[in-house]
Amino acid sequence: MAHTAQSSASGATAPARRLKIGFILARSFTLSAFALFVDTLRLASDQFDRSGRVLADWQVLGSTRLLITSSCGIQVAPTSDFVDPRQFDYIAVVGGLLSVKEPVDHETVRFLNLAASKGVPLLGLCTGSFILAEAGLMKEHQTCVSWLHYHEFRERFPGHEVRPARLFNLDRKRGSCAGGSSAADLAAALVRRHISRDAERNALEVLQIEKARSQFDIQTRQPLYEYFSDSRVMAVLINMEQHLEGGITIEQLASSVGLSRRQLERLFTEKARMSPALAFRRLRLDRARQILLTSKKPIIEVALDVGFVNTSHFTKEFKRTYGQTPTEVRDAAAHDRQVANSQHVRYAGGPRTAFV
Repeated sequence: MAHTAQSSASGATAPARRLKIGFILARSFTLSAFALFVDTLRLASDQFDRSGRVLADWQVLGSTRLLITSSCGIQVAPTSDFVDPRQFDYIAVVGGLLSVKEPVDHETVRFLNLAASKGVPLLGLCTGSFILAEAGLMKEHQTCVSWLHYHEFRERFPGHEVRPARLFNLDRKRGSCAGGSSAADLAAALVRRHISRDAERNALEVLQIEKARSQFDIQTRQPLYEYFSDSRVMAVLINMEQHLEGGITIEQLASSVGLSRRQLERLFTEKARMSPALAFRRLRLDRARQILLTSKKPIIEVALDVGFVNTSHFTKEFKRTYGQTPTEVRDAAAHDRQVANSQHVRYAGGPRTAFV
């Protein structure tokens, strides 16, 4: 069905019908990802904060009506059987603990495949992207996962393109997010797209979220030590992360793992292909880049936060590493967000949803 919304004088978009989301909860699902996503919908749906399903509607779908236990022990009951997936604009799979051998049953997998065959967009919240990939539904699509699960996703699905930097990702008929608060960001993006900017703003204000982050924003942490298996290298890198503002020497770092400075340098050269000093600088600059992209802190404050004593030295080292000055990186990110926010959704038949 073609999208027939009309714009109001304020620029908000009034939907032709309610935005409808069907949720599938995995065994030991992450409660925060589900709660933040559905509460963003709830607050966007009714501007008077009465939890009315005025502009949005949602159901928890299940092959049975048995309670589904989250990873924290809270249980949720499905509110609907598996119905025609075309009744929903999106089907969102909420994942959880990766140690669970069968997070969803075979009937659920069949339903997801049916939804995909009908052209209904699928969302993987938290590790829900693992469930979609296991069902063969993320092939030829980019998948956003948390840095915490990046390596496991690569090992389990080597033929898939994975994005561990973004908070969430929308790619044609698939969406995915890293989990945690990024579930609210993904929900806010869909609210803005299908309901209005006013509805998005209302939901985030009630949730005490300053602003929605876009899919171009990066995850807040991607530890360098995740890439190395040597326990001493990992321990030193963790120690470095705890002292990004300074106050610790290479000698002290070496001593913390029972090595001399020279021994530590040899170990890093062998295991990390870089010196401890270079690794320390990389961690500091990576953290600086994250601060630049996720805050409005002045450049001098960012520099001081990561142990640089002045802006000129920080800017020189930053440009040598990233090819751009801190100001240029921040301006480019702001431009990307502006472009993303101004894009119009293109519809091509079927349900009224489609990712750009």
